[in-house]
Amino acid sequence: MNSHANLTHWADRTDLAAVFRWTARLNMHEAVANHYSFAVNPDGSRFLINPNGRHFARITASSLIEIDANDPATMDRPDAPDPTAWGLHGAIHRALPHARCVMHVHSMHATVLASLADSRLPAIDQNSAMFYNRMVVDDHYGGMAFEAEGARCAALLADPKVTTLVMGNHGILIIGRSVAETFNRLYYFERAAETYIRALQTGRPLRVLPEAIAEKTAQEWDAYPGFADAHLSEIKAMLDADDPGYAG
Repeated sequence: MNSHANLTHWADRTDLAAVFRWTARLNMHEAVANHYSFAVNPDGSRFLINPNGRHFARITASSLIEIDANDPATMDRPDAPDPTAWGLHGAIHRALPHARCVMHVHSMHATVLASLADSRLPAIDQNSAMFYNRMVVDDHYGGMAFEAEGARCAALLADPKVTTLVMGNHGILIIGRSVAETFNRLYYFERAAETYIRALQTGRPLRVLPEAIAEKTAQEWDAYPGFADAHLSEIKAMLDADDPGYAG
């Protein structure tokens, strides 16, 4: 039983706080920027998100704010979220009920990929194959992710098969059905982007998987039993041992 009886969705809050803390440990965060959100009602319009100006390493389950994508007065609240968080995450949760969880960071290797003239990630290994036919690239960056830019990005994710948006000149955005699934994808995308960039640095030809094998591997990742949940469970166990404050 948590001690914050006035707060709802405690398990979701705890999961989200854990991955904020872990993202900081992995150095995939950026100052007090970037945002993770999770929808808590059936149509996806009400969602939890990190408070404005709080470092990922200091996020707690109770500090997450709950806002409504359809409430035009959200930015007038005393605890209003960051304007770009509202613009990007609000637009996605408003338009895409299947995007239960949305994670956006400027992690180093994903952002290097987003800075290349060709920001596609070829299936050159098992990890990069996870995103085969499940990724889109935004080639039309229009400035910071205020409401118009957020709505444009949301439209790129309309196909339910797409889980990953490489935001050209910007960073990475991942969606999923749960905190565990979405963070697992984010983690693996950063790993895959690093592998690809290091492979490019050799100047040697890439070993690109045939399309049929890449799609087969992506489907195997989609169906891999319990993997993302186990990943999050272990993250929480490690935090419980040396940083239990996340669950407060």
